Amino acid sequence: MRIATAMLLKVTRIFHYGLPTWSTTVTPPIHHLLAFLLLTVIAAKYLTKRPRPVYLVDYACFGPSSNYRSNPATWQETLRSVLDDDTMSFITKISRCSGLGNETCLPSSIHYIPPIHSLHLAREEAEMIIFTVIDDLFAKTCVKPDKIDVLIVNCSVTTMIPSMADMIINRYKLRSDIRNMQLSGMGCSAGLIAVGLARNLLQTIPYGSCALVVSTEILTGNFYLGKKRGMQLTNVLFRMGGAAVLLSTSSANARFELMHLVRKSTSAQDSAYHCVYQEEDDEGNMGANLSKDLVATAGEALRANITTIAPLVLPVSELLSFFLSSIKQKVFIIKKSASTKPYVPNFSLAVEHFCVHAGGRAVIDAVQRSLNLSDEQVEPSRMTLHRFGNTSSSSLWYEMAYCEAKKLMRKGDRVWMIGFGSGYKCNSAVWKCILPALSPDSAWANCIRRYPVDVTK
Repeated sequence: MRIATAMLLKVTRIFHYGLPTWSTTVTPPIHHLLAFLLLTVIAAKYLTKRPRPVYLVDYACFGPSSNYRSNPATWQETLRSVLDDDTMSFITKISRCSGLGNETCLPSSIHYIPPIHSLHLAREEAEMIIFTVIDDLFAKTCVKPDKIDVLIVNCSVTTMIPSMADMIINRYKLRSDIRNMQLSGMGCSAGLIAVGLARNLLQTIPYGSCALVVSTEILTGNFYLGKKRGMQLTNVLFRMGGAAVLLSTSSANARFELMHLVRKSTSAQDSAYHCVYQEEDDEGNMGANLSKDLVATAGEALRANITTIAPLVLPVSELLSFFLSSIKQKVFIIKKSASTKPYVPNFSLAVEHFCVHAGGRAVIDAVQRSLNLSDEQVEPSRMTLHRFGNTSSSSLWYEMAYCEAKKLMRKGDRVWMIGFGSGYKCNSAVWKCILPALSPDSAWANCIRRYPVDVTK
């Protein structure tokens, strides 16, 4: 922009004062004019190709009604009618150390004995969550539905005909030329994949366009009724939830700016590919099998993601220390008795808030150890898991909402979202706060005063 402005001023002076007098020893004026035109074309090309900044106008999270609460004791008694004592003993043990509280919610279909697998109830669950968060988002932003240019919905294990994207278009009477799509099978990190897709689309359409991203997971019809323990973990961890996000290339009324977005997939490795795998057990019961290597696989995916994002966010001093540590590990001969632990960069110098996917207590613990984070830095993740459970791809937005509800967010603060998902994938995004929320999101409004709580037991 500065180059183009300088060139414009030069042309103005030329036309105002006239072309200078040139001697026979000076390059003819036409050459200067051609050079100027060439520089103008280059500057214009640069400005048109340069990616536009993408902003987060606002977001909203789903706050389930207390009617859907799943008290652990009541829920376990419900399961006893369909599961044997050995399986129930395992579920009870896992539930005690899961990190989930007494207020997490399950859809009405799972409160039946036995749980009901119904497309009708699944559609009702989807409409309740999706329409609630979109209504809340439109109320926050005062944006009219006809201003939406891009619509992206992500839901991994449930698909419908018509799709959930079509469901939204029909409900809000969105424009006929809207660019809409739905992502499925992408796991808990699909929320950031959807944000990345929306960002790319916003780069190709007129300035000021808006993209609506909806992230959820529909549990109706996906409750596992078998005895395989690796598949029972999903019943213990996953709960109702969803979020709606409004993105735009215009900074007007925006609250965050998207600084960086990094995606890493380890699906080429067979062990990572089968780490979270939807299948049928020996009795024909459908469910998602979580491998015992899940935490280790997540660690490898996280390291791959950090390798890419670290140079983008870390100060030079930390990058230099990390580089010297790598040299020490790979080049110099170190005695076996010497410490060979690699240097872990201090990401607290780069970001103020960490939103680690609330996939489970073990995942949060592993990330905390890997990044040397304090208990306060992973508090949003633990409290989200305690209050709402694993809400899949929407959990990161609950965590950001927690930071804002607790008045921890300040103008200029940076937020690092880290999401994990089947495949296996680790996706991350860094946001910069422009305007903190004036009031808590509706999902936290009625309970934020009780947090944080002790989840060590």
